[in-house]
Amino acid sequence: MSNDLVDNKIKTRQVNLSVTGMTCSSCVGSVEKSLNKIVGVRAAVNLAMESAHIIAPLSVSEKDLIQAIKSAGYEASAFKGEGESFEKSNHLGVRLLITFIFTLPIIAISMIHSWHKELDKSLLSLIDYANDFLATFATSVTINYPIASISIWFVIFLSMRVVLVLAWPIHRAALKNIASPTMDTLVSLGSLIALGWSIYSLATYTSADGMPNVYAEVSAAVIFFVMLGRYLEHRAKRKAGSALAELFKLSAGEVEVQGVNGNIVIPIDQLQVGDVFVVKPGDRIATDGQVISGYSTINNAFLTGEVTPIEVGVDDLVFAGSINNNGNILVKATRIGSDTELARITRMVLAAQSEKAPAQQLADRISKVFVPSVLLLSIITFSAWYFTGAELVKSVTAAVAVLVIACPCALGLATPIALMVATGKAAKSGIVLRSPRSIEKAVGITDAVFDKTGTLTEGVMLVQDATVSTAAGAVLGRSFSEIVTPENIIASSQAIESLNNHPVAQSITRYALAHNASAPSIPSSSRPTYAVSDFSVTPGSGAAGRVSILSQSPVVLIGSPAAVAHSSTEFHSEIKAAVERGQAAGLTLAVLAWDGVALAVFAVGDQLKSDAAQTVSALVDMGITPWLVTGDSSEVAATVAQTVGIDAAHVISHALPETKLEIVERLKSEGHTVLM
Repeated sequence: MSNDLVDNKIKTRQVNLSVTGMTCSSCVGSVEKSLNKIVGVRAAVNLAMESAHIIAPLSVSEKDLIQAIKSAGYEASAFKGEGESFEKSNHLGVRLLITFIFTLPIIAISMIHSWHKELDKSLLSLIDYANDFLATFATSVTINYPIASISIWFVIFLSMRVVLVLAWPIHRAALKNIASPTMDTLVSLGSLIALGWSIYSLATYTSADGMPNVYAEVSAAVIFFVMLGRYLEHRAKRKAGSALAELFKLSAGEVEVQGVNGNIVIPIDQLQVGDVFVVKPGDRIATDGQVISGYSTINNAFLTGEVTPIEVGVDDLVFAGSINNNGNILVKATRIGSDTELARITRMVLAAQSEKAPAQQLADRISKVFVPSVLLLSIITFSAWYFTGAELVKSVTAAVAVLVIACPCALGLATPIALMVATGKAAKSGIVLRSPRSIEKAVGITDAVFDKTGTLTEGVMLVQDATVSTAAGAVLGRSFSEIVTPENIIASSQAIESLNNHPVAQSITRYALAHNASAPSIPSSSRPTYAVSDFSVTPGSGAAGRVSILSQSPVVLIGSPAAVAHSSTEFHSEIKAAVERGQAAGLTLAVLAWDGVALAVFAVGDQLKSDAAQTVSALVDMGITPWLVTGDSSEVAATVAQTVGIDAAHVISHALPETKLEIVERLKSEGHTVLM
């Protein structure tokens, strides 16, 4: 999968590949090093998703990139998305479970010596049965009892399945990197030598030797714990999610373009600047452009982080990846593939993911010398023992001990478990940690920058305030006096808005349902039906329809205050006050009118989290300065900041992603440590 991008005035594109065969950070380093050798290429490899995300010049083909990965000893193919990561995680889980089933009895039998006598008796009886079976064929072949305890041979038998079969991916990776040893080399050598020496020790054992030198349980345990560590690490990273994977989902694969002979659907990479394309309700906008016909509301959450829809009409700009909510629009393409806002954000994320945590950088440097050093130390250990008069058994035992102890159980298990604990505790508080750097940099934080939606707020549009004025309905006359009730007014809003797919309409519908708009206390025989006829939606104005309420059928209009004011009598003082209150809070307002008389105001917006103010207060008490940097309006930003306790001097509104990045970079350049 590839998308054209522009980087530093050199035409480049982003290429995403799946990479198989990687097992550790050393493998990631090998792949990145091989790719980055190509002139103009910048690559970031994601071990958890087994993917490589590359920015490469147009002159470098995907085939060249795949060949570079293969030259490093790995396989590569077109990236299919995070589904592959999920599949990989399942395979690791099955392999880990099977390894555990074999390893548990290995360790138990090796550690609990009281089991040996009974187990020997049972296993020897099997040999007797086998000899009796062979005797029925009048053959002279018999199976002799082993000199060493047969239970130890049984442990060896189980260990061979773990070390030779289940650990094959580790051995395969070690073979691929034989020229530049990795952590897999130590795991592979340690487990194979421990198992091999155990088999040799039992094969040459005599009754005068005492206890045989067997390390089978060590070889199996090393494999199990390394696999457990990798599984936990893989699962933790996959659960944390991939920002790149989320961005990939925003890209449209096809686009419907207006042609001379009608509309045609073409692949997105064939779209040209100046082409006019159709965007239907619910569709993602294919590329950046300018609306030339139609009216709708657009969800720009991926760009600004705000859930409040943006109204767009002729001459307004729209961006690739945004969702068209409720109207058909025609858009003229102004920027394609390489220049779109979505492509630019993807580059920013790719650059961020290329950055490694300090501990990871240190581990990469250590791994280059650690494995060769351990192998050399093991040889020196053997030589020192053997050539100073020690027996071969003791010399090999000491050398194997160095390899086994050096196997990266701590590196492969302790770090992932520490991350799991940290990410788990953070997740309970609604914080997703995408990188170990977040944990390492947490010490010494001086400033906390919030982007409002989903952090200080719930990220869902809800009715924050509803004003229903029965007094305003007095001008409708005596014939309406029986039906102008809060229940009927709210129910009429549900009747109209349930037919409208605008996000504000959906919020009002949920509010009406939650407030028992159907008035169940009214006997069913006299309960209004609220049937709707003549329903229509006018983009930019609102929705209208005739609603049947007992003996009356008023025309119900719901829309913006300005639109309803054009079609109704002067607003009642209660309605005016509600509109002014909502506008001051920066909320989205919808006014409901019956037959030209405004009866209700719904103020819709994002709801603050219950612990937002408490969180900000706690940060201030810790000496951390809170900031609010949001893509929302200045009114909304000011209201939220005042509510949660953020100083007005630290509030920035109408901020795009690059604005937020600039603010963070500025704070960092001034010596601050920033939590974003």
